[in-house]
Amino acid sequence: MQPLKGITVVTLEHAIAAPFATRQLADLGARVIKIERPGVGDFARGYDNRVRGLASHFVWTNRSKESLTLDVKHADAAQVLERLVLEKADVVVQNLAPGAAARLGLGYEALAARKPSIIVCDISGYGADGPYRDKKAYDLLIQSEAGFVSVTGTADEPCKAGPSIADIAAGMYAYTNILAALLQRAQTGRGQHIDISMLEALAEWTSYPLYYAFGGAPPPPRTGAAHATIYPYGPFPSGADGGSVMLGLQNEREWVNFCDKVLCRPELAKDPRFAGNARRVAERGVLRDIIVDAFSTLSAAQVVERLDAAQIANARVNTMHDVWAHPQLQARSRWRDVGTPAGAVPAMLPPGTWNEGPRMDPVPSLGQHTDAILAELGLDTGTVNRLRAAEAI
Repeated sequence: MQPLKGITVVTLEHAIAAPFATRQLADLGARVIKIERPGVGDFARGYDNRVRGLASHFVWTNRSKESLTLDVKHADAAQVLERLVLEKADVVVQNLAPGAAARLGLGYEALAARKPSIIVCDISGYGADGPYRDKKAYDLLIQSEAGFVSVTGTADEPCKAGPSIADIAAGMYAYTNILAALLQRAQTGRGQHIDISMLEALAEWTSYPLYYAFGGAPPPPRTGAAHATIYPYGPFPSGADGGSVMLGLQNEREWVNFCDKVLCRPELAKDPRFAGNARRVAERGVLRDIIVDAFSTLSAAQVVERLDAAQIANARVNTMHDVWAHPQLQARSRWRDVGTPAGAVPAMLPPGTWNEGPRMDPVPSLGQHTDAILAELGLDTGTVNRLRAAEAI
């Protein structure tokens, strides 16, 4: 049996952080009921149309969920939501604007007074209090506030991460905190309030450069795709075919092998300019010229052959198209088909090992489960029709 089978999550979510967290819970077997605005739904549905007319972000973060459309500002819909939470929910997740959930009666204190076992997870940009509480917080803004952008990019220009890393960090901390709260509830019978801040989540993930700059020391420099403080560790061109190979050294044994078997210049291993990582970092410009010259007559495949023979870590600089066809993912059977309103699409299995396969049910269409969920709550057809006519659902 999937570990969260029997757990129901009601989520008022949009964009990425909360949907990513609740999709992980759904993967583990939880029933996730997603509350969406009638007519438009989660605004991430409209980000693009790259997956057979559906939005890439939405397809990624919303499989295995049920979509219930409610206008939560409508009095009748608010009553339905209250009943749903009190009668069905083990966990409530929300990433609405600060204070919005409390105004809807979905704050932890209000719910716990009526249902002590409830777990409420609030996800926001900056947290439930403090001077930044009400600032708008989008992923790129948090990447900037957390210092992530300042250490990412080239010497000439800072860059953001390609994926929505602040949202992902917050979503993963929400996911793990909810799992911990469920474990604690199994022991105590009581739920708890979880307050997840995107800023705090990404600042934690940026703690290595924080400590590197401890006590006013200079932060790690921006070095593009190369490592800022270990060298050689990054991409290098292969001159024969215009390719690129990512390689990395971690210790002096590897440095000796690299000089001998890859560069074919064993004398460099004893060159005092490159004795130890700190000196190689200081002389990275000179060392890079030496490596590029050694690779200038080789193809990427020939460089990789030398690196493998020397047991030096290396990787291809893959495109998104390469990853879709990655031989390792294929060999480990990591792809499954998942239904969507536009037909089946491939989806990667969640990382990890499973005795029973993860739940990978379809991505819902907007309001697909509204009637079924309302019937579960005992609302008859006439009542549902009246709510729909009033645009409450």
